[in-house]
Amino acid sequence: MILAIDIGATKTLIAYLTNEGKVSFSQKFPTPKDYKVWKQEVANVLSGNPEQFKIGVVAAPGHIDRDKGVASKFGNLPWKKANIRDDVQPLANCQIIVENDTKLAGLSEGTYLKDKYKNVLYITVSTGISGALIVDGKIDPELQNSEGGHILLEHEGRLQTWESIASGRTIYNTYGKKASEIDDPKIWDTIAYNIARGLFELLAIIQPEVVVIGGGVGTHFKKYQKPLLKHLKTMESPLVPIPPIKGAKHAEEAVVYGCYFLGRSRDASTAN
Repeated sequence: MILAIDIGATKTLIAYLTNEGKVSFSQKFPTPKDYKVWKQEVANVLSGNPEQFKIGVVAAPGHIDRDKGVASKFGNLPWKKANIRDDVQPLANCQIIVENDTKLAGLSEGTYLKDKYKNVLYITVSTGISGALIVDGKIDPELQNSEGGHILLEHEGRLQTWESIASGRTIYNTYGKKASEIDDPKIWDTIAYNIARGLFELLAIIQPEVVVIGGGVGTHFKKYQKPLLKHLKTMESPLVPIPPIKGAKHAEEAVVYGCYFLGRSRDASTAN
């Protein structure tokens, strides 16, 4: 059994996955603003559903010190610094790995595509924007701390971060609606253009074989797939071709499955 814990800004999901990757148990709770309260909530879930885990993976937003299992700079969470590995390990009674949530989501989507594409660029468009590069089914260590959403773009006469003009939060602040509530093709055309602007900057640098878009806005990929490709094609050049753009296979559950794939690979390497 592999333990997966996905820490979100508003909710935390705890899931148990079998060795074959099937979810056998899952439970959500609102993510507390107090980290100590969060630890107690995790303890309550794990003690109420005792299992023997081979390994556990905790997905956290923000910067990760992978050697120490510490997360910091949480963005939408008020937590300052969290010793997640050392705090969760005794509760789960197994080795705990801490990784960035977007990198894990990318690992999940990249693993599904690894037999067809070597280099997979995953972009999550949610409350914010972030990304991950997956090479041969593994998180690229050279870009494991990258924050693509903080690319600077000229917008309305000044430099602004990509996520400040194209994220789910910006969509809501601009139109007063969540992505799920928007059906107007003109609005989606504008959203697609703003997503395309930052995405093209990444394509020029990374040149992946395929792009996968996930996250909360990613679940509505079919609504803006055509205008996104249209805008990207106007930016294309011989040196920067536009690769296939796909919606995520598991837009909402990608992080949990990323926990599973990372946990399974680490457990296998330890066994060897």
